[in-house]
Amino acid sequence: MYEEITDVNPGEFVKSVNGIDYYKPMMIFPAIHYTMGGIWVDYELQTTIPGLFAIGECNFSDHGANRLGASALMQGLADGYFVLPYTIQNYLSDQAVWPKLSTDTPEFAEAEKAVDAEIDRLMGIQGKRSVDSIHKELGHIMWEHVGMGRTKEGLEEGLKLLKALRKEFNENLFVPGKKEGLNTELDKAIHLRDFITMGELVATDALHREESCGGHFREEHQTEEGEAKRDDENFFYVGCWEYQGADEKAPVLHKEKLEYEAIKVQIRNYKN
Repeated sequence: MYEEITDVNPGEFVKSVNGIDYYKPMMIFPAIHYTMGGIWVDYELQTTIPGLFAIGECNFSDHGANRLGASALMQGLADGYFVLPYTIQNYLSDQAVWPKLSTDTPEFAEAEKAVDAEIDRLMGIQGKRSVDSIHKELGHIMWEHVGMGRTKEGLEEGLKLLKALRKEFNENLFVPGKKEGLNTELDKAIHLRDFITMGELVATDALHREESCGGHFREEHQTEEGEAKRDDENFFYVGCWEYQGADEKAPVLHKEKLEYEAIKVQIRNYKN
C-alpha cells in the first residue's frame, strides 16, 4: 500500500555500514502529536497542580513522538474510561465538603438574569442557519487556516472568517423549539458560541507567536531540514489572553516567564 502511494519500496536495500544494513525508511505523515511533550504526573495521573489531571498522550509516560495515532487514541480511552474514575475519586474524597450555596444573593440574581437574557437572545434570532451548519463551517475554517501548518497570511484570513462567522451566528442562527425543558439544539448553540470564541483565541495566539514550538508550527519558522524553529529570546513565556467582551475590543496578553532549573532547554530534533 505504501509503495502504491509513494512509488517507494520501504524494504529496498540502500547500503551496509559497519555490518548494519540500511533500507529505505517509510515517510510518516506529520501529525500534531509528534511534536508534543509530556506533562509530569504521579501514579494517579495528577499533575504538580493539585486537582489537575493529565490523561492520554499529554501525560508523560509516552509522549506523542513515541507512538502513532492508534496507540495515542488507545491511551486516551484507557486513561479516561478505566484509570481516572479510580484516581480522581481518591483526590475528591480528601476534599472539604462545601455547604450548599445560597441563591438569595445579588450575585446569583445577576448571573441568573444574564444567562436568561443570553438564552432569550439566541432563541429570538430566528434566522435561517442551523447550529450544525455553522458548526461545520467553523470546522472548515479552523482546518484550513489554523491547522497543523500555520502561516501569517492564513491566520489573518482565518481571523477574518471567524469574525464573519460570529456575525452570521449572531444574526442568522435558528434554534427550534422552546427554551423551557430539554432543548438539545439550544445546548449546542451555547457551546458553539464558545467554540467560535475559542477558535478566535487559538488563531490570535498563533498569529502572535512568531516561532514553531510544541503543537504550534509556523511554516515561516522552520530549519532547513523542516524542523520546528523556536525563538526563546522573544517567546520564552506562558501567554494568557484576557477576554475583553464580545465587542471589537482586542484581548489583552499577560505573560509569565518560564524558568527551568532541573533540565537544559534545547531544540528538540527527532533526526538525532
